[in-house]
Amino acid sequence: MRRILVLLTLGALLGGCTPHRIDIQQGNIVSRERLAQVKPGMDQQQVRFLLGSPLVRDPFHADRWDYFYSLETAGELKNTYRVIMHFADGKLVRVEDRGDIPATEREALELVSH
Repeated sequence: MRRILVLLTLGALLGGCTPHRIDIQQGNIVSRERLAQVKPGMDQQQVRFLLGSPLVRDPFHADRWDYFYSLETAGELKNTYRVIMHFADGKLVRVEDRGDIPATEREALELVSH
């Protein structure tokens, strides 16, 4: 009887446990505020100074840099965005942005600290 009571108690305690899901943040934090400082004609070093090194540098397309960011909280995707820089002869010619890019540096950092 005592053994059954211990097993039932142990089962009840373990049954209430749920796995903890960690926050997963990947990529470059970029804000519209910072992106506004990037101008066509800048060289790759200037862009890297403003935005950091790109997450993806395709070896087959050296003139394209991809800045990607995603935040997953408790298994749910909260935010994702991508900024693509296109260069020609080492100079920036075009910027594409996709997703919900934070407006300011402060908002970008709040994503991380939520």
